[in-house]
Amino acid sequence: MKRIIYIIAAVNLSVLLFAACGDDSEKPATDRRVALETLLDDEVYNPYDSHLDSAPDEGCVKLKLRPIGPLRRVFRDSNYLHLEAAGELGTGVIEDINDAWYLPHPLVGIKSCKEYYVDELTHSYPYLVPEAAELLSEIGQRFNDSLEARGGGDYRLKVTSVMRTPLTVSKLRRINRNATEASAHQYGTTFDISYSRFICDSINVNRSFEDLKNLLGEILYDLRGAGRCYVVFERKQSCFHITVRP
Repeated sequence: MKRIIYIIAAVNLSVLLFAACGDDSEKPATDRRVALETLLDDEVYNPYDSHLDSAPDEGCVKLKLRPIGPLRRVFRDSNYLHLEAAGELGTGVIEDINDAWYLPHPLVGIKSCKEYYVDELTHSYPYLVPEAAELLSEIGQRFNDSLEARGGGDYRLKVTSVMRTPLTVSKLRRINRNATEASAHQYGTTFDISYSRFICDSINVNRSFEDLKNLLGEILYDLRGAGRCYVVFERKQSCFHITVRP
């Protein structure tokens, strides 16, 4: 009986995901609010929330990687560039989460999926503008495809921060002095992906997190070179800070 309930819930989730990712700009704000609230309801079963508690750290198979240079020097796009792109493509600063339901440029709710895992968010909300959500999915898909092409490994990216409001930025700054008040996260155009932790879904081909970090760096290097995004390698937060470009 429980299995049947899970299957039904999973089907409902798929329908909601399709609705949230589609063009719902023509829907009344109240309809969009109900759709997004339902999508992000923790009671809805999501099979992609499941993963192993830890990843194996022994017997790791070395990945063949393409050298791109020290990541902290390669990815250092200024906050000015991130804010400029966010201002062109984003929604404007979202002062309050309730404002998100009435934006002319609707946001997309994101949840853990086959391309990435959304971590427990303490100072941000799981919303992005459609262009940023598409970029995040593409990064995850390229990561999966590259890993498979180089011998496999059942790992996913971990998203650690998404859309922030001035209030959540203020709270974050109390515990993280490196968090900037003028944050592109407030526009729904920016997200963080951990490079120190990855999600392991099963044990088949063991990979080191160091190799996975550099593989992710390759993917971001190519997307950044194609003018798709700006990237910062954040040392203290152990993440890539990524803003989609118009």
